[in-house]
Amino acid sequence: MNLYKREKYLKKIRPFYSEEDLIKVITGVRRCGKSSLMETICDELKQTMGVKDEQIIYIDLDSRKNRNIKTADALETLIESQTTPKEKIYLFIDEIQNVDSFEEVINGYRTDGGYSIFITGSNSYLLSGELSTKLTGRYIEFELYTLSFDEYLEMKRFYNKDINPNTIVELNNYILEGGFPRTIQFDDLQVKRTYTESVVREIFEKDIRKRVKIRNREAFESVEHFIINNFGATTSISGLQESLEKNGMKISRATLSNYIKILVDAKILYECSRFDMKSKKSLSGEKKYYVSDLSFYFSLNTDNKINYGPVLENIVYFYAKSQGYSISVGRIGKLECDFILRDHKMNYAYVQVAYTIALSKKTEDREYKSLESIRDNYPKYVMTTDYLLQNRNGIKHVNLIDFIISNSKF
Repeated sequence: MNLYKREKYLKKIRPFYSEEDLIKVITGVRRCGKSSLMETICDELKQTMGVKDEQIIYIDLDSRKNRNIKTADALETLIESQTTPKEKIYLFIDEIQNVDSFEEVINGYRTDGGYSIFITGSNSYLLSGELSTKLTGRYIEFELYTLSFDEYLEMKRFYNKDINPNTIVELNNYILEGGFPRTIQFDDLQVKRTYTESVVREIFEKDIRKRVKIRNREAFESVEHFIINNFGATTSISGLQESLEKNGMKISRATLSNYIKILVDAKILYECSRFDMKSKKSLSGEKKYYVSDLSFYFSLNTDNKINYGPVLENIVYFYAKSQGYSISVGRIGKLECDFILRDHKMNYAYVQVAYTIALSKKTEDREYKSLESIRDNYPKYVMTTDYLLQNRNGIKHVNLIDFIISNSKF
């Protein structure tokens, strides 16, 4: 089957295709498309660089034939059985966290040379232990997310799926369906939801239960559901604890913090810290959490009612992440800026996100006010679904849909 090329990620990885001293680590929530991305890289190596089939070793550790590859020795034996002497090898290992002490094997092949190594993993444990300590400066991480809205439309075109000419309709479809690549192949919304629910179960069984001990699964799932149902809201451990107690659940701060860390490590949630613009310091305590895919929210809820505020924030957050920006929430006195973005050149941009500012002057003023209080000259954006745009005081009012579809930079 022809694979849709996720160009925004491929262009980041291409400069490192043949580098032997840097292990290419592709991370992301389970089923976000890491395997397909590696298969696309294999195709590019053969088509554009003349790499022969026998120079590529591709090992999928989730496949049935490799179910017994659980130790470093077994992995090394498998690699050696497929290695062609005297030729450079491009080694791809999918879901490498399935192998105990894999770091020793990977580091050995990197040290010996002759191998360009690509590995994937579905959770943060991959880079939180031995790999990060043994290979400091010897690997480069590429984080993959589920489909952004522009990729969602491109992938539908690629697979000849119907696209509504009204982009607002398609945005709603994207919100309700989510961005897992596999769901593009399904036409029925309920089938898409069923698939997403299976992904949630798979993450719990493979990326959580095998890694950490959760004594009270019911409490863990209650915390998971509560945070997912309140994604995009400013959250503190004490406030979360209080809200859960009001719902009849007593839980310690330590346990609550641990549950949130587990969800973040499994890449179900992403944490966005708050930053004080006046003191130039990060604010401890209060944070916002965004769901790695909106379908997680809708698979846990029976209705299709869309709260556009947090939903559009979530979309912009991951679009900016996919473009390589670091993100925080800004506080300016009593005002708040939805996002402060920073690129690798230390350039900044400030973003407010709203469904519309066309309803009233009060709404417009609210969205512009925090940006107008920022005194530096970095770009400032108000992003909405409005098509009647009104820039003011040097702040750019942009249509969120057009901005993302055109793959624009901030």
